[in-house]
Amino acid sequence: MTDLPPRVRKAVVPAAGLGTRFLPATKATPKEMLPIVDKPAIQYVVEEAAAAGLADVLVVTGRGKRAVEDHFDRNTELEAALAARGDLARLDLVRASADLAAVHYVRQGVPRGLGDAVLCAAPHVGDEPFAVLLGDDLVDPAEPLLDAMMRLREEFGGSVLALADVGPREIGRYGCAAVEPVRDGVVRVTDLVEKPEPGRAPSTLAVIGRYVLDPAVFDVLAKTGPGRGGEIQLTDALRTLARDPGTGGPVHAVVFTGRRYDTGDCGEYLRAVVQFACRRDDVGPAFRRWLREFAASAAAA
Repeated sequence: MTDLPPRVRKAVVPAAGLGTRFLPATKATPKEMLPIVDKPAIQYVVEEAAAAGLADVLVVTGRGKRAVEDHFDRNTELEAALAARGDLARLDLVRASADLAAVHYVRQGVPRGLGDAVLCAAPHVGDEPFAVLLGDDLVDPAEPLLDAMMRLREEFGGSVLALADVGPREIGRYGCAAVEPVRDGVVRVTDLVEKPEPGRAPSTLAVIGRYVLDPAVFDVLAKTGPGRGGEIQLTDALRTLARDPGTGGPVHAVVFTGRRYDTGDCGEYLRAVVQFACRRDDVGPAFRRWLREFAASAAAA
């Protein structure tokens, strides 16, 4: 009887970036704490991990990220004030972030790229498969993407990526995958290129911010030098695993066709806020009415 690959139990959330695309808002506030309606973006990410059964979450932080740690900690003074007022609804909201998972932290001393941030997680993760969730890509809470990726890892071992077809005009903004079909919605990754030049992309399938990785990636990252932008690219390490499965591969991918929000871009962030607000039961109905009126008046003007 073949031994099944070990189950994924831990998640890593890189959150050490400088957030320069959102200056001046991120001068003193971590970009991960920018709200999507009334909840910081990083909470949606941790909620996604917890919903997939990953109760151990390591956040890779950097200088100026103390607010992230405070958000997932208890605030006894605030809780006591809310309890004294009898405001139990808001008390539950405040406690929810602290009760999602066992959240741990490690600091990336120098921002040397996503690959280096993942490598910072090696002592905590150890010799186990793990998930990586990037906060710039918010996946709709109704989409079980992480579950599908972990099932694929159990089937094939190795590592599993999430890919989305972004079209030829956008593919230069992403890591791009060369693939072979396995079955509907599942491919095997044979090569990866980080932000390909126009006309040189092997496909229009972009790597989006969800990964389920074999621990062999740590050894590869430790040997990976700076790549595009002078940073240690996770894409380069995954390319090694994909091209040489004996190093810890193979690499497969789920081709994701559900709803996701690229909140690393200012326009996409605003669209995410609007879409999340429209779907809310409490603020949604009134906000949708206002939005229709605003759109009509703007079109007339």
